Amino acid sequence: MQNIDNDVKNINTANADETNADTAGAVNEAATDIDKADILSMNMDEIKELMKRLGEPAFRAGQIFSWLHEKRVSSFEEMSNLSKALREKLAECCEIATLVPQEVLTSKIDGTKKFLFALSDGNIIESVWMQYKHGNSVCISSQVGCKMGCKFCASTLDGCVRSLKASEMLGQIYRITDITGERVSNVVIMGSGEPLDNYDNLIRFLELISDEKGLCISQRNITVSTCGIVPKMLQLADLKPQITLALSLHASNQKKREELMPIAKAYEIHEVVDACKYYFDKTGRRITFEYSLVGGINDTDDDARELTQLIRGINCHVNLIPVNPIKERDYVSSEDRRVQAFKLKLEKNGVHVTIRREMGRDISGACGQLRRSYLSDVPKEDKP
Repeated sequence: MQNIDNDVKNINTANADETNADTAGAVNEAATDIDKADILSMNMDEIKELMKRLGEPAFRAGQIFSWLHEKRVSSFEEMSNLSKALREKLAECCEIATLVPQEVLTSKIDGTKKFLFALSDGNIIESVWMQYKHGNSVCISSQVGCKMGCKFCASTLDGCVRSLKASEMLGQIYRITDITGERVSNVVIMGSGEPLDNYDNLIRFLELISDEKGLCISQRNITVSTCGIVPKMLQLADLKPQITLALSLHASNQKKREELMPIAKAYEIHEVVDACKYYFDKTGRRITFEYSLVGGINDTDDDARELTQLIRGINCHVNLIPVNPIKERDYVSSEDRRVQAFKLKLEKNGVHVTIRREMGRDISGACGQLRRSYLSDVPKEDKP
């Protein structure tokens, strides 16, 4: 965390680390029995290539893909229309990433569910399931922890352990679907971690979650949140996806953004906003600006005026978020009257704005709170 101000501009080159070995490499390793391939992260073409290496017909790839992404099995033994010999070969060279629920909390206020999942290496991540009139939304994590250092967020207090594989991002949605018995219609990548700091796995996740042979969730129902890694924002825009890009803005000027978000020292506020404009120009998708209201810090009339000027002319929506306080920081939520006054000020200046409905406040609803509580309370020998 100490080096974030110096190295955050190099984040976009750090995605080829040990947690992000590409799938083609995994297939090669599988073929030589060096390591097991992460088959849940493979697309159809890669599974076909695996079948070729294993001496199997290409059509088997479609059967396997269906078992993994439609039926969401956790073992090759369950793939009953494959021969026993093929199932054994798959078990020898591949693994199916499986998340194990450690804790599930249900809000007595609104029915929101918060999940703690254990990964295969014992790390813990959290996800949130929310019910809305328009359908069920799941907020997933993209990393174990986070290194961005935003001052009001619990996810970043212990730094970043590692990035999640595409299969582990998918696994959160698959397990929640299985546990709740209900279809997920919207996905928000806004849990622990910075999605664009895990760019390659994010892109693979988007490909698989929207595949018509899988859950087939439309990209238009997917939101990716970023604190503003400009090179990766531009790279994402050039792919012309149909996802919603949400920028964690949280301030109306550079000085205040630096106070709240260390990333601002690497990418100046106007540079980040310009990247949002570029994203809209490339995709035609309206930008969402996330703005956490912190009492006495960024919620004044002057802040509302500056914010209006900053985003003027952008096809956008501002999502005001009364900050969910964490015990490790002194920041407090803005008073309700201040939140409403801020909203009114923006509306009078022609800005589309809503106040985010607070979900799961009674179950450690803020990002990273439940995981941190679990890691603090559970004896080391009892953790997975």
